[in-house]
Amino acid sequence: MSGWDDVDFGGITCREFVELVTDYLEDLLDARSRARFEQHVAGCPGCSRYLDQIRDSTRVLGRVTLDSLSPAARGQLMDAFRSWRSGRSDEPGPD
Repeated sequence: MSGWDDVDFGGITCREFVELVTDYLEDLLDARSRARFEQHVAGCPGCSRYLDQIRDSTRVLGRVTLDSLSPAARGQLMDAFRSWRSGRSDEPGPD
């Protein structure tokens, strides 16, 4: 096995699983795709953890409001968003 995209449970790879997470959580998958997704998550501990992390992040971030952020935190988030949108990053990437 050469990487995470090679692991196949339920007829989908981990890479495909990650691409389907949002559709799964928004209940947009057809019955066959949903069954394959659920079969994959049942057999793949890494993807199971990933799905839990996305669910937790969605739950926590859904409670964040603009008023709940300090001006410094708001500024950091806006800087990060602007950096992401412009395609540049102040963080070094993996080489």
